[in-house]
Amino acid sequence: MPYCRLRAAGCTFDDVVDVTMFVVNPEANFATVWGVVPEFWGEAPYPTLTGIGVTWLYGFQFEIKVIAQLPDSRG
Repeated sequence: MPYCRLRAAGCTFDDVVDVTMFVVNPEANFATVWGVVPEFWGEAPYPTLTGIGVTWLYGFQFEIKVIAQLPDSRG
């Protein structure tokens, strides 16, 4: 689903410049969530990442919000 939204804007994961992750129980879940990053972004360098530990997300263990730069705005 997130990739569909990026693609609809003419973007890919290469256009993502900032990531915010909300993680329930980060001590237990962060390694699992972080293990997925290379699947979408390949090798480092990765976009800027902010991780926020939360106590509750409705039915989920994590939520990820990204900000992407539109390809035609690079000038």
